Amino acid sequence: MAKNPNEAIDQANDAAKAGMDHVGNAARESADQMQAAGERMKATADSMTNAGSQLGLKMLDQAETNTREAFQAMRAAAQASDVSDVMRIQSEYMREQGGRAVSQAREISEMIAEFGRQAMGQMTGRR
Repeated sequence: MAKNPNEAIDQANDAAKAGMDHVGNAARESADQMQAAGERMKATADSMTNAGSQLGLKMLDQAETNTREAFQAMRAAAQASDVSDVMRIQSEYMREQGGRAVSQAREISEMIAEFGRQAMGQMTGRR
């Protein structure tokens, strides 16, 4: 308890300063958390840009493979000796292309899922 008005004022000032220090610490902690979140978001954006590039390159590789296989089948069909040979070549191509399409779709899906897991890990700070 204050014995005089000046002591009361000093006690009030000390209490106010202590309160400001507490608020200041909370504000600094909040600012640090915001900065860390911003850094995680930037890292995630960088990662997603890289992931998009990888995905685009994978899709180009797959398109190149599919085109090469289609031209090989067309060459084989052009050199066929009769219609039954053409039908066999087309049938083989369609069966192989169907298997490739399923495999390629699975590969792209797995890449996208992995990119999503990585992004969520970076955003939440868990890798």
